[in-house]
Amino acid sequence: MSGAPNSWVMGSDNVFYICQNGGTTGPWRAKTMTDASIQWVRRGGNAETFITEVEAIRLNGPNDLCFPPDGSLAFSDPGTYNPQNPDASDIHRILSDGTAKVLIAFPTLVFPNGVAVEPDGSVVWDESHTGHVGRIRPDGTIEDLGRLPGERPIPDGMKIGAAGRLYVTDFMCKGIHVLAPDGTHEGIIACGAAPTNCAFDGETLWVTDVGLTGLSTVASSEGRIWRLHVPGSGAPTYRGRIAVRARS
Repeated sequence: MSGAPNSWVMGSDNVFYICQNGGTTGPWRAKTMTDASIQWVRRGGNAETFITEVEAIRLNGPNDLCFPPDGSLAFSDPGTYNPQNPDASDIHRILSDGTAKVLIAFPTLVFPNGVAVEPDGSVVWDESHTGHVGRIRPDGTIEDLGRLPGERPIPDGMKIGAAGRLYVTDFMCKGIHVLAPDGTHEGIIACGAAPTNCAFDGETLWVTDVGLTGLSTVASSEGRIWRLHVPGSGAPTYRGRIAVRARS
């Protein structure tokens, strides 16, 4: 696969939906670049481009995605990580009929990174440039849940846990922030050198750790996957499917 697939989810149709950022992570570039897009692939098949723009807005570099309970597909599109020259920042939604809509067009360039969904359909995200966490309710109300602690937090992935807690990876603090649903900071779980994302499997929280920041172009063998026990497990995982006609 060319470019740099950044994250994926499996749909209820057993199709893998993929954030293809085109081949960039900070100054790093893939050997073979491609268009920033949402891709899909069936088991044993090749990746195919699904969409490259939303409401005439060309995608910069999709990063993370999730299925809300209504079966749509929400994804962040922050572009490449370059705080000195940031790309436009958006979160989009693809409805189950294949229609792509802008969910949030941020007025400032915040680098929306990890996205997750709450049982009521609210989408939450974290911002790598600002260190903030936000939420958009199903009625469109946007809430700022505050800035993560630390001198320079750079959040990456996130998941929803028991009782609505938010688990947010931050490779600058070398751990995972635990937030109450209202954004109150409850603590940090120390984990690895540069944790990037996490996923629940029952009471197990799997964590990816690249071992170095995304600003490096140097190859590293320091990556790890960690397994943590988190009582209460994660929030429900939702799956959806996007209309086949939209994949042409």
